[in-house]
Amino acid sequence: MASKVRKAVGLLQRPRFVQAILAHRVAAAPEHMEAIRICGANTLLDVGANKGQFSLTFRALQPNARIFAFEPLPSAADTFERMFHRDEHARLHRVALASAEGSASFHIADRPDSSSLLMPGKGQELAFGVRESRTIHVPVSRLDRCIDLVNLAHPVLLKVDVQGGELDVFEGCSQLDCVDFIYVELSYVELYVGQPLFQQVSAYLDSRGFGVAGIFNQVITSEFGPTQVDVLFRRRTI
Repeated sequence: MASKVRKAVGLLQRPRFVQAILAHRVAAAPEHMEAIRICGANTLLDVGANKGQFSLTFRALQPNARIFAFEPLPSAADTFERMFHRDEHARLHRVALASAEGSASFHIADRPDSSSLLMPGKGQELAFGVRESRTIHVPVSRLDRCIDLVNLAHPVLLKVDVQGGELDVFEGCSQLDCVDFIYVELSYVELYVGQPLFQQVSAYLDSRGFGVAGIFNQVITSEFGPTQVDVLFRRRTI
């Protein structure tokens, strides 16, 4: 309850956040502000952008930064485009990022922001009451095919919220050494069928030169205890 009150206060303190709620029914994500401030990024790669909640929060803190967003769910992408249509420094790619090119089945959950390239598992239902409602086909691409990361303005923040598809996103980016920070939602328990868990993703990023720089927004459920967490990784050569 206290976290919900803090979020509500954070939303009401910024006119742009209030405008987004009134005009687009999109609530920003002030719980990510501390991580965004640490990065001080001049480029955001918002993977799993949904309706633009994270990008909206990022824009409030970094008004002149570039935003490259990726969202395959049509309804969410439509909302993102409406909200950022006057922002000349924000660009949306209507694709799901993975380690290959082509198309794939996308599992739409009865809570749309829990949709994924992976099938929701029993853990997702037990923890959050979320189930699959239908599937659609979406275009799939590698990050390094969508954007040349070499010439982006630093620091570069790669935010990943893809409901279990994290490793596929990273493996689809041969230029990951061009990224300065990675901010990713990870799970301690399997919520989607075959998803990598916290330790596996952390070990993978360590092998590619990133170390943990912060832990934020841990979610605790009655079914599993500690269930999810947002983790900030920093490239060790910074």
